[in-house]
Amino acid sequence: MLMTGADYRESLTRLAPRVFVNGERVEDVATAPQLAPGVNAVAVTYDYAHDPRYSHLMTAEELATGKTVNRMLHIDRRPQDLIEKLEAVRLVCREVGCAQRYLTHDALNGIHQASHAVDADKGTDYHQRFLAYLAEVQDQDLTLGVAMTDGKGERSLRPHQQSNPDAYVHITERGADGIVIRGAKAIITGGPYMHGLLVMPCRNMTEDDTDFAVCCAVPADAEGLTHISRPAGRPGEKMAKFSARYGQCTSVAIFDDVFVPWDRVFLAGEWEHSQRLTSTYATHHRHSCIGARAGFGDLLIGAGVLAIEANGLDPAQNDHLRDDLVELIKIVEGWYACGAAASVYGFANPSGAFQPDGVFANVGKLMMTTQIYDMHRLAHDVSGGMVVALPGPDEDHNPETKGDLMAMLGTRPDIPYGSRAEVMRFMNDLTASDTAGWMSVISLHGGGSPEAMRREIYRYYPIEERRELVERLLDRGVLDTGEKVSKQPGRCCPVGCQMPETPQLDAPAPKPRLAAE
Repeated sequence: MLMTGADYRESLTRLAPRVFVNGERVEDVATAPQLAPGVNAVAVTYDYAHDPRYSHLMTAEELATGKTVNRMLHIDRRPQDLIEKLEAVRLVCREVGCAQRYLTHDALNGIHQASHAVDADKGTDYHQRFLAYLAEVQDQDLTLGVAMTDGKGERSLRPHQQSNPDAYVHITERGADGIVIRGAKAIITGGPYMHGLLVMPCRNMTEDDTDFAVCCAVPADAEGLTHISRPAGRPGEKMAKFSARYGQCTSVAIFDDVFVPWDRVFLAGEWEHSQRLTSTYATHHRHSCIGARAGFGDLLIGAGVLAIEANGLDPAQNDHLRDDLVELIKIVEGWYACGAAASVYGFANPSGAFQPDGVFANVGKLMMTTQIYDMHRLAHDVSGGMVVALPGPDEDHNPETKGDLMAMLGTRPDIPYGSRAEVMRFMNDLTASDTAGWMSVISLHGGGSPEAMRREIYRYYPIEERRELVERLLDRGVLDTGEKVSKQPGRCCPVGCQMPETPQLDAPAPKPRLAAE
């Protein structure tokens, strides 16, 4: 069943999670004003699956069942799946800023791969449990939060060394029916308005950390689970021209001896595989983040053009403004190209899932973590100081000030003050507000810190092959005497050096690019 946005909202009313936002208990997450922008954003991922313009991107056929499922719940099987997922994430995020539900996709794919590997190594049956759970998630069209980042306590100590073991989620009991977990998970995107949480380890574990190597699925309203959350966006704020409608929250989940039945447990002490699960999920997620922030970049580019025009200027006639826009485009499409390359150069995992290339996915995400700040700077440059200097919207309706504002802050006759003010406040919301600061930090640390990406790039990159390349040249004397040459047609071999085989996309008829719409 493919739900609509209205169906999604209705499904939340059937849950009773224990949620606190800004010190207040939230009784109904579906209707809570503090969370409405986040619910609105996730709802778009449901509605777009029914939109004839986008259904080819927002739905996919699940190979294992032959059923049509939402793209955010699909297991990727080929490069084309990764490309279409990347485009789908960009599509929904250019509408809502951050659609959040793509984390569900990333975790499902990561657990699919990791559970298969654990079974092959340990003779467990985690993968079959996961496949049964996946079928339920797809049939019910659920949205799941990712509870991965632990509280971590004293960062210099491993989980088992913490004075407070609850700084990391861990198994406290094992029984015939299931396990009991306890601890804290932080930075959970959209936690209160998820149908459930996927609990995952956040780091490589050692044998002493066995109880902390746990992966399982927990309903949002499980007994003993408490969600403590920020508001989603800036609900109710008049200056929030974007984030009053669309936003996202991050929450802390407190697991106070939560029982999890065995059929919802996908890792329970197999510490050797914690790193595999963490890394696999991270690669999928960083690939998705590239599409998400490219969608946000689309918003900034569009807002930048409107701001220039609202100031009475034409970017085509003003070189510095045109150059700023080109620089902004270069940044956005530069890291998006890494996402496309990660799709094409990905590889089939033994589980049957298709994983993005680790180098391109991490390079693209690493570029994004720092360039998000450059994007804000460029947006400010093209927009001018009015982004932060403009009075609030209440003055637009104040009879004492309205007339002077309209007369003195207007530009061309065809651009009324009201239109200029709306654009500037929109840009303020995206780049110079609490929402903007939040977006910067979550872009920097969401999906792992820059250091985590650097480590993955070094781990995935074929450095030894590059070393051997130069070593071969040195052996031939190319860099020594110049008497020998590299392999070239007609020289030392018939055909010359060959590039690796180019991956082929088994794509159907080409579809128009969303960015050109």
